[in-house]
Amino acid sequence: MADCSTIMAIIQDNRVETAVKVQDVLTSYGCHIRVRLGLHDAAVNSCTNSGIILLQLCGEEVPVKQLEQELQQIPSVKVKYMNLD
Repeated sequence: MADCSTIMAIIQDNRVETAVKVQDVLTSYGCHIRVRLGLHDAAVNSCTNSGIILLQLCGEEVPVKQLEQELQQIPSVKVKYMNLD
């Protein structure tokens, strides 16, 4: 059974400018992402420009450090992760 004990939080302070870049990085690691949950404040006429993405990462050898480094190269993006094992 694959190890799915890594949880990663990605904070975007400027979603309008960073969303496409973050999406490209996440797509390249798609085989390791079991769950992805995006949160931001939304309303009928507007939504906030900041948000958080939560990931559950799975695999025998998940490249967590590499994913973290690629995301942190994007301006206004912060990354934290933890292992629940």
